[in-house]
Amino acid sequence: MRPHHKTIGFDSQQFRAALGMFATGVTIITARGEDGSLVGLTANSFNSVSLSPPLVLWSLSRGAGSMPVFSRGSHYAINILAAEQMDLAKRFATRDIDRFAGVDWREGAGGAPVIEGAAATFECANRSRYEEGDHVIFVGEVECCDARAGAHPLIFHGGRYYTELPL
Repeated sequence: MRPHHKTIGFDSQQFRAALGMFATGVTIITARGEDGSLVGLTANSFNSVSLSPPLVLWSLSRGAGSMPVFSRGSHYAINILAAEQMDLAKRFATRDIDRFAGVDWREGAGGAPVIEGAAATFECANRSRYEEGDHVIFVGEVECCDARAGAHPLIFHGGRYYTELPL
């Protein structure tokens, strides 16, 4: 039995603003549907879990249109974007467009698209899922990974993208 929610002294806007103060990298999570269609979305909810075995996690809103593909699929790829890929981050966050049009990618583990030029990529088997609140947490077992030497990261902070950190 879950404990009752306590009355909290902040609203969802305040919570979102406070979370936005945590600077993150930016990823595009990609997969292939059972029908062969390509699915991808911009996400900053990515983190490492374990070195042995190599595990990573990310989360997706329960109401996301791509939820069935990610829930049922055997594999997905996590593409960590480089500073020069801000346009891709915006593209994969836009609704009702062909997000893959004109995007260079190769087929990775289990058919998941791996975006060319990313700062790093993780090709993952869809190991487990945990439903928490309004999101589902996906844990992936990394089958293949790569990092581009000298790549500078794309950063998200306070609702904005940054291609370099102010000093």
